[in-house]
Amino acid sequence: MTSNISVSQHPIIKQKISELRNVKNTASTVRSLIDSISRLMMYDVTMDIDLSPIGLEQSPVGTYTELRVSTKVALIPILRSGLAMLNAASDLLHDAEIRHLGLFREETTLQPVEYYNKLPRICGVDECIVLDPMIATGGTAEAAVQILKHWGVKKIKFVCICASKKGIEGLAAKYPDVQFFVATVDEVLDRRGFVSPGIGDCGDRLNNTA
Repeated sequence: MTSNISVSQHPIIKQKISELRNVKNTASTVRSLIDSISRLMMYDVTMDIDLSPIGLEQSPVGTYTELRVSTKVALIPILRSGLAMLNAASDLLHDAEIRHLGLFREETTLQPVEYYNKLPRICGVDECIVLDPMIATGGTAEAAVQILKHWGVKKIKFVCICASKKGIEGLAAKYPDVQFFVATVDEVLDRRGFVSPGIGDCGDRLNNTA
């Protein structure tokens, strides 16, 4: 793996991934597990966020310097599955902008199709954190990265629950300036673009539409 890929080694994340894979899970269980995994991942994702002092405040026993996040962040959930990761991210970065991108993978060509993009004309943030549970071929992730680069953002982080080895390594090589945070990487990517053992079709599993 290249230096811009960070694969979690946290034992609790590994346990929750094994639970998430189970085909017997209800939609409610899938939502809960993705939220929990995302919350654990966000600790590493936000490790380099900048802080600035905003003044002196009083604790019960003395004064202290109050700190606030100064990095201007936009959270970018990829519709529809990325919405399941949004609460975990926005609970930590409660002043972040939330901007949605609608992308889906066409079933026969496996190419990404953009259907929703309401990014403002001018980029006013320092970094974007993209949220999408799955990277398979990498086509949808690449489309999102290209859209954000064209928008003008200087720093992009991509947060993913499960990725194929081929997909994540191809993206990381093509975009060395993007940091990829992944909970687990699976070896198998079949001809249909499915990752195995994977976590299934997250959109269907999250919304009980399988």
